Amino acid sequence: MSHIEAQEAAEGVGSLIPQRTPTPSGRRQVLREFWYYFSVNRGAVAGLAVFAIVVFVAAFATVIAPHDPILQNRDALLVPPFWMEGGRWSYLLGTDAVGRDILSRLIYGAQYSLFIGTFVVVLAVSTGIVIGLVAGYFRGWVDTVIMRVMDVILAFPSLLLALVLVAILGPGLVNAMIAIALVLQPHFVRLTRASVMAEKEREYVTAARVVGAGPLRLMFVTILPNCLGPLIVQATLSFSNAILDAAALGFLGLGAQPPTPEWGTMLAEAREFVLRAWWVVTFPGLAILVTVLAINLVGDGLRDALDPKLKKS
Repeated sequence: MSHIEAQEAAEGVGSLIPQRTPTPSGRRQVLREFWYYFSVNRGAVAGLAVFAIVVFVAAFATVIAPHDPILQNRDALLVPPFWMEGGRWSYLLGTDAVGRDILSRLIYGAQYSLFIGTFVVVLAVSTGIVIGLVAGYFRGWVDTVIMRVMDVILAFPSLLLALVLVAILGPGLVNAMIAIALVLQPHFVRLTRASVMAEKEREYVTAARVVGAGPLRLMFVTILPNCLGPLIVQATLSFSNAILDAAALGFLGLGAQPPTPEWGTMLAEAREFVLRAWWVVTFPGLAILVTVLAINLVGDGLRDALDPKLKKS
């Protein structure tokens, strides 16, 4: 075959590879379709609205919070919410046992929760995708070793394994986030591996390999973009799991340490006042409940919008 014929053959094979850069009108059409299927799920829309409020509150905590979250007022110990007898308008949701404003601590606690979720998800997703790509693409003994390690990690209850890792690394917010990320990582490894194995033998991958694409390009440029749908959904659900696990570690004294206004730590500090001052425990618990529920609802909406099998005609 001559050089010209070989070039024409390569161009012909290369034309089999789907275009990865849609036109602006095509992108708008994709976004409209995505929003249509997402908005059909009313719960997902409500969850997105609540999550947007949490993000707004966290972003403007310094402006919204009426008090310093760690400032103690010895003249306002265990003040009830403003609608109860003895409540004060200056402390809308009351104060804790050392006179700190609960509303301000909840507002600043949103910053910690979003930071924890973002850090954990970024760390777990980035490492999980790389490991999953290697396992699914190369297979063989590499795949066997990686998946057996992941199986061992998944064999332990997630919170128990996180507790063990934090006990080894030492208590603290950073160590707690690293431990939670390591616990959540196997889910992304297994999901990425399964997606890569399903996509690896498709025609567009074969065409890219024929025109000379190397393993790294095949994994990260050709295959990975077609695996992002389920990974995005899993990342959203892992975001809520990270917040919940961090709150659990904080409650057990292994996460954020006092006087950090983290919701789990607030619950831990309020345990002995459950019967005397219900508001000290109730409001941090509600903050965790509402935030985690909102993120899970958004995850359900993303699943409906990104999974073609769930799209209604």
